[in-house]
Amino acid sequence: MQATVRGLDGDESDEIDLPEVFETEYRPDLIRRAVLAAQANRKQQYGADEYAGLRTPAESMGSGRGMAHVPKTNGRGARVPQTVGGRKAHPPKAEKDQGQSVNKKERKQAVRSAIAATTDAELVAERGHEFDEDAALPLVVSNDFEDLVKTKEVVSFLEAVGVADDVERADDGKTVRAGQGKLRGRKYREPKSVLFVTSSEAGPSKAARNLAGADVATASEVNAEDLAPGTHAGRLTVWTEAAVEEVAER
Repeated sequence: MQATVRGLDGDESDEIDLPEVFETEYRPDLIRRAVLAAQANRKQQYGADEYAGLRTPAESMGSGRGMAHVPKTNGRGARVPQTVGGRKAHPPKAEKDQGQSVNKKERKQAVRSAIAATTDAELVAERGHEFDEDAALPLVVSNDFEDLVKTKEVVSFLEAVGVADDVERADDGKTVRAGQGKLRGRKYREPKSVLFVTSSEAGPSKAARNLAGADVATASEVNAEDLAPGTHAGRLTVWTEAAVEEVAER
């Protein structure tokens, strides 16, 4: 399998042989399992206060009165689960392990499969990404991309290769989140757009971070969640030449 290497002006500069990892069988079941495990392992532990619903002087009046043995204070039931303001019957426990484990081989296969999915134009389009019909996937750019420091230079490159519409789609799709998340530092929801994969030596490019929905990852650390956000594989991805070589060694 070959890919065309494009320069920063969008013109074809070379051709390279893609490593075998780009021909891995598509396994949506493994990708889903790996992504859900990654999300679960980021969860913060949470649980109810040990004394929630129990801070009351309510006492049961005992037997022989022809009424339920519900603890009461000022004529109102309290403390027990079936009363208003009482304790929960089975509250969440902070000591509960909410993480998920995935077999090492399955996790590696999920990453390989997600990498291969970036070459399938149908999968990428199915995921909602917008790009020109003549844009050959996977998109491979010369290593000069890793030296860019201005966002407008990255935008010029994306326009030249026909994928700039996807960033605009993500920008237009930004909405205010429904629910209490608005008060907790995550007011907006934004669709994912382009993923830039660079070599580990260069590190994430500052120029691409500010684009709507875009992410930057290194070839040595890119994972299933980067390549398949929300468990849906086929993310529109731009690889640098060095990143392609590095992901093959990985």
